[in-house]
Amino acid sequence: MSGITLIGIILISGFIFGELINKLNLPKVSGYIIAGILLSPPIAPFVSESFVESTKIVTNLSLSIITFSVGGTLLISKIKNQGRQILKITLGESSFAFLFVMIGFILLSPFLIKIDNATYVTIYIPLSLMLGALAAPTDPTATLAVAHEYKAKGNVMSTIMGVAAFDDALGLFLFSIAIAIATPFVSSQDIEISAVTLSVVKQILGAILIGGIAGYIFNIVAKHLSENSEGMMIVVTIGFLALCFGISSYLDIDELLAIMFMGFIVVNFNEKQKLIFILLERYTEQLVFILFFTISGMHLDIFVLGDSFLLILLFVILRASGKFTGVLVGAGNAPKEVKKYTAGGLIPQGGIVIGLALMVKYNPAFSLISDEFINIVLGATVIHELIGPVLAKLSLRKAGEIEK
Repeated sequence: MSGITLIGIILISGFIFGELINKLNLPKVSGYIIAGILLSPPIAPFVSESFVESTKIVTNLSLSIITFSVGGTLLISKIKNQGRQILKITLGESSFAFLFVMIGFILLSPFLIKIDNATYVTIYIPLSLMLGALAAPTDPTATLAVAHEYKAKGNVMSTIMGVAAFDDALGLFLFSIAIAIATPFVSSQDIEISAVTLSVVKQILGAILIGGIAGYIFNIVAKHLSENSEGMMIVVTIGFLALCFGISSYLDIDELLAIMFMGFIVVNFNEKQKLIFILLERYTEQLVFILFFTISGMHLDIFVLGDSFLLILLFVILRASGKFTGVLVGAGNAPKEVKKYTAGGLIPQGGIVIGLALMVKYNPAFSLISDEFINIVLGATVIHELIGPVLAKLSLRKAGEIEK
């Protein structure tokens, strides 16, 4: 079947399942993901693995637009008063999710994972460390989709977006440290703290530099575009997003952090920022959401759930427990609704987590644990991406931030 035919099937299927799931009073994004899972190669024989792999450029561009919108929620005027609070919540929910998953797997994985000649040193500790690190990041795209669908606004929504914006950086830092510590456990390599530190600094500062330059140049160009040239504004915006993503990828810099910082620069230093984000929401949002979440669902193998069900369930429960506990601890004197409902919007997970998990899969040093690691991460991603939007909607509704 031709690629263009499959794209048509993806769009129509995503639309149909989104509408059907919405009839059940559930977020449309859940329907998009279900449609994608049903179109994945293990279930749909007419969809080849090569086609799914070839959709990378589409998902990258879609993810760029979504992440740019996430960065666009970080108005300095809005987060100035709660910036310290957002940082405390981020540190709390990320570190508690990391600790809960790491400690839980160190204690329980020997009873659930049976690998020949496995020991705590060679298998269970490094596996637990890396799983703990991947418990920290949050994928804000699903929550953002829910927020846009139901026009959610308020303290909880802005806190979720603020926390999610810092999650990638902190998750990358934790993962780098975890890899550095785990590598000597599974091989004879020595820990090189200086190399790890340099890599983390390069990722974060590089993303700020590239995103900042892209945002600055874009602001200059946008200044000379007429507000009546809506079509051209969309073209230029998407063009700059593609450049920012591509340059970051070429320089081995975290693309999502760079795109997010570009969004931050645009929303805070561009006189036409309202027009730019309104145009993206009005003319590209539904197409982008259907493409991104349906194609993301096609990358997920539902049968993974059966292979490592108990381990996946353990990861999901421990991570959620860490997120909810961390928000309560980190929120301090925050408003009551922020303490109670922020964690519900931090459950979705994908994007950077899948990318980091694949890095482990392709690293020969972790060959003994990579299959188990990938099964747990991808299986948990299926669950998180399905229940995440539902929890996000429930949390925002209980917080009173969804229009009736």
